[in-house]
Amino acid sequence: MSKIGLFFGTQTGTTQDIAEQIQKEFGGDSMVDLYDISSVEVSDLEKYDCLIIGCPTWDIGQLQSDWEAFYEDDLDKINFKGKKVAYFGAGDQYGYADNFQDAIGILEEKISSLGGTTVGYCSTEGYEFNESQAVRNGKFVGLAIDELNQSELTGQRIKAWVAELKQALGV
Repeated sequence: MSKIGLFFGTQTGTTQDIAEQIQKEFGGDSMVDLYDISSVEVSDLEKYDCLIIGCPTWDIGQLQSDWEAFYEDDLDKINFKGKKVAYFGAGDQYGYADNFQDAIGILEEKISSLGGTTVGYCSTEGYEFNESQAVRNGKFVGLAIDELNQSELTGQRIKAWVAELKQALGV
């Protein structure tokens, strides 16, 4: 069984906290390696067949700054063919209802175009927002976390998502 590479960007620490909770739910660092996207090389992503990508939506529907730099400079260099990729994001569904979770939608669209296979879609039920680039066929492309308005749901959302991912990733 191969390990999972979890790559996150964080501005305030929230996305890193979520990444650590996901790692713990998978069984710890024996199952999931954590990487801050600000200090990775292309080869770090290439060595995993199963990836989890974490990015908060920043400002008005933008990628977090470290992800933005990686997106512009390095993402196109990676061959994602044969890789299963799951996504999670942090965002504010009320304050930014017109672009809630856009960042994971932007990353998913690009990585899919580079051959990645998306796993871990999540229901939009229980959220209140107007629009999102992260919605495909009525579902989020990954796990949507709103620590500002629904922090009490974070733990159960992570637990349910990881249970589904374990099956989808074959771990």
